[in-house]
Parts: sequence; C-alpha cells; structure tokens
Amino acid sequence: MDSDNLLAFQNELTCSVCMNYFLDPVTINCGHSFCRPCLCLCWEDAQTPGCCPECRAASEKSDFKTNVVLRNLASLARRARASTVHGSEDQICVAHNQAKGVFCEAESSLLCEVCSESPEHMAHSHSPMQWVAEEYRENLLKRMDSLWNKTQEVQNSLKQETNKTQSFKDYVALRKVMIEAEYKKMHLFLYEEEHLHLDAIEREARELFQQLKESEFRMMQQKENLKSMYREMTEMLHKPDVELLEDFGNVLERTEVVQTQKPQPVNLELASWPITGILDMLNTYRVHNVLSQGNFSHCLSLSEDLRSVNFGEDFYDVPTEPQRAQSIVAWGAQTFASGRHYWEVDVPHSLNWILGVCEDPVRSNTDIIIDFEEASLLFSSRMDNHYHLSTNSPLIQYVQRPLGKIGVFLDYDHGTVSFYDAGKGSLICSLVSSSFSSPLKPLLCLG
Repeated sequence: MDSDNLLAFQNELTCSVCMNYFLDPVTINCGHSFCRPCLCLCWEDAQTPGCCPECRAASEKSDFKTNVVLRNLASLARRARASTVHGSEDQICVAHNQAKGVFCEAESSLLCEVCSESPEHMAHSHSPMQWVAEEYRENLLKRMDSLWNKTQEVQNSLKQETNKTQSFKDYVALRKVMIEAEYKKMHLFLYEEEHLHLDAIEREARELFQQLKESEFRMMQQKENLKSMYREMTEMLHKPDVELLEDFGNVLERTEVVQTQKPQPVNLELASWPITGILDMLNTYRVHNVLSQGNFSHCLSLSEDLRSVNFGEDFYDVPTEPQRAQSIVAWGAQTFASGRHYWEVDVPHSLNWILGVCEDPVRSNTDIIIDFEEASLLFSSRMDNHYHLSTNSPLIQYVQRPLGKIGVFLDYDHGTVSFYDAGKGSLICSLVSSSFSSPLKPLLCLG
C-alpha cells in the first residue's frame, strides 16, 4: 500500500475529537464515528447534547453499540504503529541489544526474546507487548463504562436534590402561613412569640437550604471527580504501552476509591416548635371515646389512581399482594356535623398509620372504600429508609414525625382539620377545605 493510501486508511481509523485511533468506536445516526469516551464527554459538556461533534446533526438516540469492525481495524493499526517504535533506546535490551517486545506478567516488565527464555523468566507467563496492552485497554474501557454509569447516577441524584429546593421553598412558605393562622387563634399578648417562632423557622430553613446547597455542591464535586477520573483514563488509553503498563494498577486503585465516595442526600425536616397555650385552648373542645371500642382487621389497598383507600375482608388462605397490607382499622363511634371538636390518639409503636376524618365510607359485602376527596387525612409511611408524613392532598410534610399521642382538631364550621404533636404542643399541619357538606367520622388505621 503506497503512502497516500496508507495515510487515508489511517485517517479513516482516527477519531476526529481526540485525533487518535478509535477506542470502543460507535457510529451515530449521521454516519460519523467516534470513540465512545470522546462522544460521552462531548455530549456531557455540550450546550446542545445529542448533536454530532463533526456535522452537528441531531442524533435520535444515545445508546449505541460498538462498531466491531472499526474497533478491530483500529486495534490492528495501533499494533502496527507500536511495532515501528521498538527501536527507541528505552525499549532496547542493554544485555542483548534486542527490542523489548515480550511482557512478563509475573514481574510486570518488558523483556526481549532472549531474556524471556532465560532461566530467571522461563517459568513465567509471557505475551506479546501489543496483545497485553490491548487487553489492558479493554479492561480500562470496562472500568470507564462503570465509572460513567456512576457519573450519570450522581447526575440524577443532583437533579433530584435540586428539585427539592423549590418543593422545600414552597413548603416553608406554606408552613409559615399555617403558623400564622395558628397564632391568630390566640390573644394579642402572643404577638411577639409569633414572630420569634417565624424567625426561628426562617433561620432553620436557611440552615437546611445551606445543607441542600452543600449537598448539591458535594454531588457536583463527586460528579466532577468521576469525570476527571474518566478523562484521565481516556488519556491513559492513548499513552505508550510502557506508560500504560506502569500506571495501570495505580489508576484502577484510585478509580475504586472515587466510586465508593457517594454523597448522601439531605433529609429535610423542620423542628417541631411548641405553641404556647395551644393544648390548653384545644382541650376546651375535648371529646372522649370518639373511636369505636372494637378494632377490625382488614387488608388495606390503595386504588390505582391513588384517590381512594379500600379496606377489604381478611383472606388468610390467599397470599397478600404487595399493594395490600394487613391493617387494624377503628371507625368513629360518633359523627360531627357542626362545631369544634378535639381528640387525641396514641400511636407510639405504629410505623405506618392513617389518621383523620372522613365521610361515611362506601360499604359492600366484603369491602369498605374511603374517597380521599371527601376526607382530611394524615399519613405516616416509610420511604427511602425514613418515615415521612404526608396528607391526601398529597403534600409531604417536612416536619418531625410524632412518636406518641397525636391531637386532631376539627373546626367543622370553618372547614379546617388540624393535627398536633400532643407531646410537644406543636403543629404538624392544617388542612383547609372550602366547607364540609356531610357529617364526618374520625378514622384511625394502624398498619
């Protein structure tokens, strides 16, 4: 093959991004080919990801298979190139004046043919240097694939953490409104305490926002560390064989360290500040024995649209489905159609529970169904190894979960239901309805 054709052939095997022979080449929709690591880094840093780095054409997908033909041709080209540089001084055996083209795996060193057959190395496993270098490159590419997947996981975690900021900001604003409404129920001498309380929430919120900001920074930093390691490994792929073999073990060790350093997300939770005199006020509306004495065992399940809950009969001979949990349900012994009413419920050992008021449920021969639109409920449930409070709005409550008695205050005439941590005298949340049109019953479900 003449020099012009050889040069053209080599150009066809060269990535236009790194200007080196292809490594794990992929061919995108427009027909151009690039090293997979080069394409990943280009698209990660580009303002318009998914465009060809060469012709700027849009690509409809991002998951491409390796172009095996290009990969094999590029590998052959690398080996051919490596064979032309064996004459350099650092690759000539001083003892025998021969090129060091054999790799000793036992000692991780390069030998000439004569040295490899000497008694000192005869029992060791030997392979051509180019073969071992290509094998190491394949190993690096596999590690880089794992490293890139970790980078994408951190990117997704960063996106979720960033989205929390707006949700938490909205919640803080809503909680301030709820606290203001609570203080309006009290006398004017609590005015100063009201503003002290709001200032405390502001300070605590600023600290949590700072924690979120620091968490985002840690995740971004981890992402950059992973990308930096990825780039370093990309550069290492193009190093001469001798440098590649010398640095290979150190790079793998540092890669393992980087991948184990996964930042943990922030658990957002505001402290439960007591409201002076609130329990004294609520106890003026105290009612007793609001729940029936008989407890009934049911299989609980949520509807597919998450707008109702179904309490079915027990079926002990049928395995429980994942969405059906065994629960203990207690219904109201009395109904309320006007006025203000307050009662307390003890849930010290229950991990999951539903508490609140609802209209008379729809009953059938085997099931009892509660429509969430006709109820005001507070839920305690486990998510991501943490227990969270939420309502049937639904809205996550970024506040500490009560561990003892919970107070329920129903102001029927003003369309509000409020929940309190009776042990601390603090507000959990308030649910406001335009108005109640039907009698309401207390409900407790322990699961």
